Amino acid sequence: MKAFTTLEGLVAPLDRANIDTDAIIPKQFLKSIKRSGFGPNAFDEWRYLDRGEPDRDCSGRPLNPEFVLNRPRYRGASILLTRENFGCGSSREHAPWALEDFGFRAIIAPSFADIFFNNCFKNGILPIVLAASVVDQLFRETIEHEGYRLQVDLASQTVTTPAGAVLPFTVDRERKHRLLNGLDDIGLTLQHTDKIRAYEARRKSEVPWLFQA
Repeated sequence: MKAFTTLEGLVAPLDRANIDTDAIIPKQFLKSIKRSGFGPNAFDEWRYLDRGEPDRDCSGRPLNPEFVLNRPRYRGASILLTRENFGCGSSREHAPWALEDFGFRAIIAPSFADIFFNNCFKNGILPIVLAASVVDQLFRETIEHEGYRLQVDLASQTVTTPAGAVLPFTVDRERKHRLLNGLDDIGLTLQHTDKIRAYEARRKSEVPWLFQA
C-alpha cells in the first residue's frame, strides 16, 4: 500500500450527500479482485452518457459535460470535497480502489459511512472529517477560485488553505501509523515474517504428519 504523509493537491467539489458505493463504482465492475484498473469507471453512471461494461475501453465513451469531475478545471484533482455520509450502501472495497485509481488520495466530508471509512485507511486514502460549516466554506472557496489547492499533513493532522487557515482533524493513532507507513493488513502481517517462519518450522517438527503430502 502506498504511504500517505503529506499532500498538496487540487480540490474537486462533489456537492452531493449520501453518495453510495454503487455510485462510486457500479456493480457490473465488481468481477475483478485486482486493486487497480477501476479508475476509468469511478462514478461511471454520472461520468458518461452511455452504460459502461467491464473490460470496455472508456477512452472513446461520451462524457457527461454536467458532471463536475469532467470539467477541465478539476482535471488531476487529488483531493475530493464532498458532503455527509459519503460511501454509504454496500461494503464493497472496490469503492476506495476506484477512487485511488482515479487519483484521489484524500477525501474531505462532514461524515463517512463506517465500512467505507475503514476501507479507505486499508487502501492508502485519507478520509478527513471536518465540521459541516467548514466544509461549506471550502466548497465556496473551491468554486470561487480556479486551481484551488489544499495542503494535507497527516503527521500534524492539519489541512491548510491557500489563505493560511489551518484546519485540524482527528485520526485514530493506529490508523495514522498504518497510513504513514503504508501498511495494509498484509503489510502488518509481513512485519512478523521471521516469527511466522519460526512457528511453522517448530510445528513441522512437533507434528510432522500434518505436513505430509
